[in-house]
Amino acid sequence: MATKKSRKEPPVILITNDDGVTAPGIRSLVEAVKDLGKIVVVAPDKPQSGMGHAITIGYPLRLHPVALFDGVDAWQCSGTPVDCVKLAVDKVLHRKPDICLSGINHGANHSINVIYSGTMSAAIEASIEHIPSIGFSLMNYSMEADFSASSTYVRQLVESVLALKNKSKHLCLNVNIPNVDGSLIKGIKFCRQAYAKYDEEFDERRDPAGRRYFWLTGEFKNFDKGKDTDVWALNNNYVSVVPVQFDLTDYQLKSQLEKKMKL
Repeated sequence: MATKKSRKEPPVILITNDDGVTAPGIRSLVEAVKDLGKIVVVAPDKPQSGMGHAITIGYPLRLHPVALFDGVDAWQCSGTPVDCVKLAVDKVLHRKPDICLSGINHGANHSINVIYSGTMSAAIEASIEHIPSIGFSLMNYSMEADFSASSTYVRQLVESVLALKNKSKHLCLNVNIPNVDGSLIKGIKFCRQAYAKYDEEFDERRDPAGRRYFWLTGEFKNFDKGKDTDVWALNNNYVSVVPVQFDLTDYQLKSQLEKKMKL
């Protein structure tokens, strides 16, 4: 007698960001993938850009349900993006999701930005916990940014990662989308991270009481002329996809030092 096949459970998709749970980017991300699985949102209750991989120590964390997305369970957290991922796994899902998506960030997270980015730190935290993850960013800092083109590529990439056989549980992708009309985007390129950084300085100012304060300013400079980098891809209207990892060991330098430094 034939047995009835058990219905496969839909994947659990955790969504977070660093711009805050009410940001347009995270709503666009939810809308792009909401029919691909069970969506659960755990995101900061306020903007947390530039927080990097910070976690909250010594202060209580608050976690409250919010009704912001139709048909989607969502919580706002008083902590950082990394706190959101940790709390989501331990206190909301009580399990690891099948994939973690972070974004869509308002602004670039290419090149050196990946070090400072709260968006990417949430994705990297998931990767550390054996959860495949993708961080998405649109090269537009405005809260009125048009995410229509981004949604197309978000969905395409998420579907592709979910369909991967025997994928690494440490899989983590840093995806940046150029700020152009969707008709001008040429496609997706897998890239390396460019050597590019901000030439920074602090602008010294005075408050109304005459006290000094400082405002970080800077100009973005690309020192990498390679045509296989994320900066090149974005400048040429491609969606850049950089596989990233949390192991920061410089293996080439390690080998050189072992040979040259007789310690």
